[in-house]
Amino acid sequence: MKKFLTIALLALVGTLHAQKWQTSFNDAVDVANKEDKPIVLVFSGSDWCAPCIRLKRNILESEEFKSYASSHYVLYNADFPRKKKNQLPEDKTAVNRTLAEKYNPKGYFPLVVVLDKKQSVLGKTGFNVRATPKKYIATLNDFVK
Repeated sequence: MKKFLTIALLALVGTLHAQKWQTSFNDAVDVANKEDKPIVLVFSGSDWCAPCIRLKRNILESEEFKSYASSHYVLYNADFPRKKKNQLPEDKTAVNRTLAEKYNPKGYFPLVVVLDKKQSVLGKTGFNVRATPKKYIATLNDFVK
């Protein structure tokens, strides 16, 4: 019983500190307005873009970024997978295409766009292999000032 309670408590703590990626862009906008936070919109190719995969692994999934992002940003991933097994539902693909037309017309991957709650662009960045989570957070925060 002790083991079960320990595992349940760890899962709860992990959930509380985990960043929450919004499943729809409309939800991201709603949360940004309710919580007065900027939106971090990530354009990625999750199954083909090596720099996108490194950004996710080295920055976005780091404990430092997850902890900070959970209380400072609203996150949305506009993913463009190529493999058939990873394809998104058609409605989500259409939303991501519309976002790309507006915020990423040149098709850069990865591209991270910071938006205010009214969806105006505050800044854009990509991924540098020498970036650390701390430096990446600082870059994103520079756009918000």
